[in-house]
Amino acid sequence: MTGDDVERRLAARVLTALLRENYAGLHDRVEHRTLEVPGRSVRLMDARPAFLSDLVVDPAQDLRLRDVFAAVHALADPRDDVAAFERECLDALAAMRLHDDARAAVHRRLARIPDGLRRGPGTFYETLAAYNDHPVHPASRGRAGLSLADLGRYAPEFAPSFPLRWAAVRNPALAGPLPGWWPAPADVGLASLADGSALFPVHPLAARQVGGHPGAVLAPEPYLRVAPTLSMRTVAAAPLGHLKMPLPTSTLGVRNRRTIRPGTLPDGALVERLLRRVLQREPALPVLLADEQTYGHAHDPLLAYLVRRFPPETARAHIVPVAALLAEAPDNGYVIERWDVEPLFDTYLSALFSWNVTLFRYGIALEAHQQNVALVLDDSPLRLLVKDNDGALINASRLRERLPPSPGTDPRDLVDRRMTTDDDEALARVFVTITLHLCAAAPALGLAERGLLPWGAGRAMIRERLDEALGPDDAFLRARTLDADTLPAKAMVTAGTLVDKARTGAADINKHYGPPGPNYLRAPHARDPAPTDRTNPPTTPRDPTCC
Repeated sequence: MTGDDVERRLAARVLTALLRENYAGLHDRVEHRTLEVPGRSVRLMDARPAFLSDLVVDPAQDLRLRDVFAAVHALADPRDDVAAFERECLDALAAMRLHDDARAAVHRRLARIPDGLRRGPGTFYETLAAYNDHPVHPASRGRAGLSLADLGRYAPEFAPSFPLRWAAVRNPALAGPLPGWWPAPADVGLASLADGSALFPVHPLAARQVGGHPGAVLAPEPYLRVAPTLSMRTVAAAPLGHLKMPLPTSTLGVRNRRTIRPGTLPDGALVERLLRRVLQREPALPVLLADEQTYGHAHDPLLAYLVRRFPPETARAHIVPVAALLAEAPDNGYVIERWDVEPLFDTYLSALFSWNVTLFRYGIALEAHQQNVALVLDDSPLRLLVKDNDGALINASRLRERLPPSPGTDPRDLVDRRMTTDDDEALARVFVTITLHLCAAAPALGLAERGLLPWGAGRAMIRERLDEALGPDDAFLRARTLDADTLPAKAMVTAGTLVDKARTGAADINKHYGPPGPNYLRAPHARDPAPTDRTNPPTTPRDPTCC
């Protein structure tokens, strides 16, 4: 793919997202499959299948980012942050071109990694996933404020490793026991720590800001070589340990800062404890949880950390994030082709829906997207690994009907009150946009696009497994999914970058919704794609070194 092809594809995705979100009233400018914007006409085509929207911008036409920018400039409200939107798109384009240049060399390095070292919660599959686009946000590969050199040194798609910096932080709030690999002051060049101080890890990209912070003293010596995961601000620090730190950048919208708000740490820990209570009541659910009970913060988004410990069952398994299933493997094919595609996807959907439908009955909806849900694949039956629970939404009154409040798991103790609701419609929107759209339908669509499983077969699996998970008392959720006329869709570009919260009315930019989209789960219609040539996926695994 040439550089011009990359830009045309990105421009089409960006304008499709703006049209889907009805930014600046774009719906009113559509007539006869043509979008009329100032300066030009844009050809539209039927979405095949109709995932999130009925119409998309035809990527075959000569559309460039400058055309999209000109249209947005002409139509935007003067208060819209058009400059940030343009930077975000240009950052994404630069990253996409860099990825195209680097991918072959990175894959050659990864291909030399033996199978045993690809197992466990490391970074092998995370690196592969980083080359895939987000299913909804068109500029997901951009990271605001970071140079291409920064990406090469620290971003997961380049499979780097680097030593961490550390800082002595005054008067922190601490929780949980530290791991054995945590440094002593002498390890980082400090003679000792002042009373009331503690060592915090510091990402090298945040070292300058932390070094100038009045509440911290940056240690002179780096310590502990780490490798970035898909989130970039989280790194693999030990065979069963990850470390999350603030990163001075934004992704999926300039308002989505990748620092760490202090309240998210105790909130995520509380939700994890709550999920463990659910699993005690529902032991048949095929789910493992990461331990996120060790953290520290100094009441500042730049001074914080989270230690993530993985269960021992993950040590010798392939831990494949949902985001990595459709990634290109280092040798050939796609990651999912290491296993039998159709039965694996079917089993995954069964686990996904049994877990999330059960949680919905308890009044819980997790924002566990493709990055935070992984498949645990070994000789045992498939399990899901779930992490990073600080974006959950909880109906506390519904929860109390099934789980009486107990110390340490009471939603009334959450710092972020936006995580509680008395509205089941809000819970259903999270279920649909995260579990259904991102974790079920988007992979099914990707399988069809790659010729691994026809869309009709994938959609049928989603319908059947969701129907199987929904019981007789789940009429509300059934009405919002299988039987709904339309399905909610997020307005990620509008809320994340272009329009501020005061005007969108979004309490949480990650839970802001645009116009509803078609329900792709309903009966097939003429615009669904015909079956691909490759209707029979492999029934035997590839060579185990393939991916």
